[in-house]
Amino acid sequence: CEVRPGPEFLTRSYLFYANRLFKAYQFYYWDPSCRDPSYSLVIKGKLRLRQASWITRGATEADYHLHKVGIVFHSQKAMREVAAWINQTSGEGCRGFLPPGRTWAPGALYELLSAKTERDCTAALGFAMHELSLVRVEQRYEPLPRAQQGGSRLVEELYLGDIHTDWLERLHYRPTGYQRPMQSAVHHVHPCPACGIIYRADEHHPPILPARAQLPMQLSGSWVSTHCEVRPAVLFLTRYFIFHGNNHTWEGYYYHYSDPLCKQPTFTIYASGHYTQGIPSSKVRGGTELAFKVTQARVTPMDQVTVMMLNSSEPGSCGLTSSWSAGVEQDITPTNGCLALGIKLPHMEYELFKTEQDTQDRSLLYVGERPTDGSSPDSPDKRPTSYQAPLVQCAGASEEFSNYVSLKYLGKKDANGNKALKPLP
Repeated sequence: CEVRPGPEFLTRSYLFYANRLFKAYQFYYWDPSCRDPSYSLVIKGKLRLRQASWITRGATEADYHLHKVGIVFHSQKAMREVAAWINQTSGEGCRGFLPPGRTWAPGALYELLSAKTERDCTAALGFAMHELSLVRVEQRYEPLPRAQQGGSRLVEELYLGDIHTDWLERLHYRPTGYQRPMQSAVHHVHPCPACGIIYRADEHHPPILPARAQLPMQLSGSWVSTHCEVRPAVLFLTRYFIFHGNNHTWEGYYYHYSDPLCKQPTFTIYASGHYTQGIPSSKVRGGTELAFKVTQARVTPMDQVTVMMLNSSEPGSCGLTSSWSAGVEQDITPTNGCLALGIKLPHMEYELFKTEQDTQDRSLLYVGERPTDGSSPDSPDKRPTSYQAPLVQCAGASEEFSNYVSLKYLGKKDANGNKALKPLP
């Protein structure tokens, strides 16, 4: 069950044909568990892959053309709400899309967009398929469960472009980052109870995901990224957080890289501070609102480009003037942060968190999605309404996470006795 900025709760199922045509389902829900469907979209069009992206390394740029978008309502309430949006915000051609008195007919499909008649009433829903303009497919092998000794299975994942965190921007935003990946229906992670349910669904039979227990927020402990993450404006990074529940303090390591596999480190930021007691979010059901104060930070440049950038920064704006060198950490608290890296100290951030168990009973932590424009959620009205890729709790992590970069980094030394940052395996 995905959470998009807004918030919107949805599941997706996309089918790509060999002749470049595609058929995509987007199923929308009232609830964050994707058990109470609101409406479904069926989207048909054509996709043409172009060249490797100049902006987002490792991605392919694509052109898409929509032929048709249809909507099926799953309740009178959903029909009334969507009709009101369309009648309020759309142009002349869409005003009578659904007359106010129209009663809900289960299974009826209404046309929102047609290339043939040049009618497009999708804008009122904040709908766009710009996610198809940035594509990446990843293949990896995951070890079989211990019961089946040895061997591994292929997992294929499709990364599509990110959705802008500002509703007003999403209709014309061209992605530079990704959403959470979609699983191949044939080669998906195991176990994945939702995969089959979503795969077998259609616009008349939306997927109803299995009920899951709502867990109380348990932040204490260490949490780490499960893979190389991409943020809009092309930042590749991995994250490692430690939360101390007894005194509400936190520490965070942000490892930045220049490549999509996180093998070429550019700089590391260590930040620390304290956080408030969480309260349930009134805006995003299932989420918890917290405020984080960042009071201290240190930076370690890892390549010559970053060293040169920091050494040429305005005197007094980022650590000791012209004193940076590769692999050597420096405290940026005395200069109230680092202007060149966009870090201000002290600094308050208004956050949205949630924790849940995955199908392998590992604890996951979802931290609020960063604003797409690169700003900081430094006021309550900028608090996220969606989440980044989840972090996994180290204590419950399996073998593949125990040799992870962030854990390797801590306490490791290179030949000169400096802390060494190991690349991802």
